[in-house]
Amino acid sequence: MMKNDKNITTLSSEIVSRETILRLKTYQNLLEEWQKKINLISSGSLPHIWERHFEDSLQLLNYLPSDKKTLVDMGSGAGFPGLVLGIACPETLDVTLIESDRKKCVFLEIVSRETKTPLKILNSRIEQRQEIQADIITARGLAPLTLLFEYAFPLMKEDSFCLFQKGKNVEMEIEMAQKKWEFTLEISPSLTDSMARILKITHLKRISSHV
Repeated sequence: MMKNDKNITTLSSEIVSRETILRLKTYQNLLEEWQKKINLISSGSLPHIWERHFEDSLQLLNYLPSDKKTLVDMGSGAGFPGLVLGIACPETLDVTLIESDRKKCVFLEIVSRETKTPLKILNSRIEQRQEIQADIITARGLAPLTLLFEYAFPLMKEDSFCLFQKGKNVEMEIEMAQKKWEFTLEISPSLTDSMARILKITHLKRISSHV
């Protein structure tokens, strides 16, 4: 048994199966092992790793409609939320992770193999993969909203949407983004952090500059 097993089935058991939780535990073990070698997550979040990272990612399952099949996770890092969503939906969601750090990509590849999760891992900068398009674009802790829109816009189709997990500065980021972009926005509270919000972005359009 893992030391934080008692916390694993709070939100998680309401969203995913026992088998998925076991695969996520494998992921957690690998993350804790690799964290000793490379900086995958903040060291301060390690004592609360399940809630801060795994359950924080799992809550996005509530926003994934059944008719959306492809997902691109930008700047995946340690795999949150993209790899978690791939593990939770291996048969219904085609997940692509984009990460520029080669060592982190190796880690993601190992987790994918050990959890038997089929997905694509691209060792690349996001702006170099504009040939990819997806139904859903995700990002967590990657960049301010204005820059996220620059990354995500080329990856989106007409009916695509973005799910971005943002912290306490979200209102300021939204205000800044509205100066350069038009978009429809739905804001939801995070289930794991009272200060965090989940943004669902649709109808993203760049505002034309006026000379």
